[in-house]
Amino acid sequence: MFRPAVFAAAVIGLAAVAGGCTPLTSYSGFQAIEAKPADMKVGEDTKSTVTEKLGSPSATSTFDQNAWYYISQTTDRVAFYKPRVIKRDVVAIKFNPADEKVASVDTYTLKDGKVIAYNGHETPTRGREMTILEQLLGNVGRGGMLPQDDQDVPGNRPQDRR
Repeated sequence: MFRPAVFAAAVIGLAAVAGGCTPLTSYSGFQAIEAKPADMKVGEDTKSTVTEKLGSPSATSTFDQNAWYYISQTTDRVAFYKPRVIKRDVVAIKFNPADEKVASVDTYTLKDGKVIAYNGHETPTRGREMTILEQLLGNVGRGGMLPQDDQDVPGNRPQDRR
């Protein structure tokens, strides 16, 4: 007589567990709506026509204002694991400085990227780290937890005296 209820609970439990393992896909960066960055024509399009068709770039070059980048990325995340990049596209549009016309359009994918090694060490700071107990009890003995007589301290509003 309780078997249908147990069976239903088991099905609901399995569905919840399976739902937690479904990857969540997220899209970030530039999303092409009407025109694609790779469709820009060399020698014909200018900075203004590129802006009209694509909008403002995701990034511009720090040292050369004639290089625009349109970047998009797709990632998957399963449960609590670190997100994994599935697809990345970078379209680099370079302009001729003289007439501001498109000089080149280059497309880079995830395969074109390079893994770089960086130093993960932290810069040491002065002082020392305090334990949780030291943080909680740090003001005991200094009068931080006790009410104080702040009547004559500058900056306090005088009490209503009659």
